[in-house]
Amino acid sequence: MARTLVAAFAVLTLLLSGCVSTPASSPEKIRQALNVKKQGVDQYILGPTDVVQVSVWRNPDLSASVPVRPDGRISVPLVGDVQASGRTPEDLAQSIEDELAEYIREPQVSIVVTGMGSHEFTDRVRVTGAVQGPMSMPHRSGMTVMDVVLQAGGANEFADLDDARLYRKMDNEAVSIPVNLDAILNRGDIKTNYLLQPGDILTIPERDF
Repeated sequence: MARTLVAAFAVLTLLLSGCVSTPASSPEKIRQALNVKKQGVDQYILGPTDVVQVSVWRNPDLSASVPVRPDGRISVPLVGDVQASGRTPEDLAQSIEDELAEYIREPQVSIVVTGMGSHEFTDRVRVTGAVQGPMSMPHRSGMTVMDVVLQAGGANEFADLDDARLYRKMDNEAVSIPVNLDAILNRGDIKTNYLLQPGDILTIPERDF
């Protein structure tokens, strides 16, 4: 799933790197995309290549640092293989506790994510087009359109600031959301200074000369 999303956004980034922005999506699609809340924004979802520290209280011999394998499972002492991919650390801890309850009394398990390889690309935001330095950067809580433009060194002299687009994956399509960077950067009008989500792409086309 993660690889599919990464590939889709890689293709989308290439398509958006030209000089002309694509037409905006319908108002209803835009409203839905701006209101949708991705699970990964507030909860970390485990995936392959992540590494977790499994700690069992008063049972250090059952504690281990283990990777999430490509099949989405981890190997836990005494329990064996447990599904980890697609779950939160809290869900995984509860599942291991349930399994261990057959062997020890009142197990207490904690999960600490020590490696987050599965989200290396899906939890990034990207800015392309007429900026000083097109780039991909990790998503941070509270990040806005203005933040990524400034991170990219600002718009260049060829930028069409009135015709920028924010592209957000929703279901099986990328919703095209108009962004007025001229209003944000030059007039202090922040109506379209949207909060970003993991996977968002901001593209700024060049002006027609």
